[in-house]
Amino acid sequence: MSGDRITTRFAKLNAEGRAAFVSFITAGDPDPTTSAAILAKLPAAGVDVIELGMPFSDPMADGPAIQAASLRAMKAGMTLKGTLALVRDFRKSDQDTPIVLMGYFNPIYIYGVDRFIQDALGAGVDGLIVVDLPPEEDDELCLPALKAGLSFIRLATPTTDDKRLPQVLKNTSGFVYYVSITGITGTRTGDTGAVSSAVARLKRHTQLPVVVGFGLKTADQIATVAESADGAVVGTAIVNKIAAGLDASGHATQTLTEQVVAFVRSLAEGVRRKPKGGNRAAAG
Repeated sequence: MSGDRITTRFAKLNAEGRAAFVSFITAGDPDPTTSAAILAKLPAAGVDVIELGMPFSDPMADGPAIQAASLRAMKAGMTLKGTLALVRDFRKSDQDTPIVLMGYFNPIYIYGVDRFIQDALGAGVDGLIVVDLPPEEDDELCLPALKAGLSFIRLATPTTDDKRLPQVLKNTSGFVYYVSITGITGTRTGDTGAVSSAVARLKRHTQLPVVVGFGLKTADQIATVAESADGAVVGTAIVNKIAAGLDASGHATQTLTEQVVAFVRSLAEGVRRKPKGGNRAAAG
């Protein structure tokens, strides 16, 4: 099934006339048990697509909050193998919600590319976002992943011009992730007013759904983005909510999971408001 879940989900949401709410958490943050509990509750909280971060010691595109989440997860014993085990356990009760692994190539390279692709498919992963592999390195992971049936989602940014964009989109599948700010995650708020024109430009180059992330923190921002984009991603704000639920020794409090889930539910309302604009473009 793999990447088909992504296509199916966006087609369903497009038929309903609304955008997807995409949430990000780091696998194993703040510990594997709590992370699994949060993960299991995300779909019922209104999450349409889950991005699951693969913990890494040097996440260069991420801001302090997600860097700290990676360190918490690794300190608690989370590994790439453990991340795949989280997905496998999630699939025991949910066969429909797409899961995209997001992170960096180094842990995958150490794990072994072929082994990783097969284990990811076996666990129920649908797609990959690997932020430090440009299109020029597609032979390393992108093309083998696509051949095996995993979607490979590429990032486009405000600085990706029309000359560069076709190369970025060439082997992209699942959806296009538009980074609404320049810089690292969680450090600035995106200009939601500029998103509409950026999404329109991307849609002139691709039939894939366009999902917008980086800098979104509130349901109001999500609602604005959802008027033009096919999806909105929130990561840092959720990770910050996890961090806020830790006790003085850095362990999860008894109420952490429910606090995080309640926050996610409030954000998910943003894509469920009646859109102010016209009909959403087809998901392709």
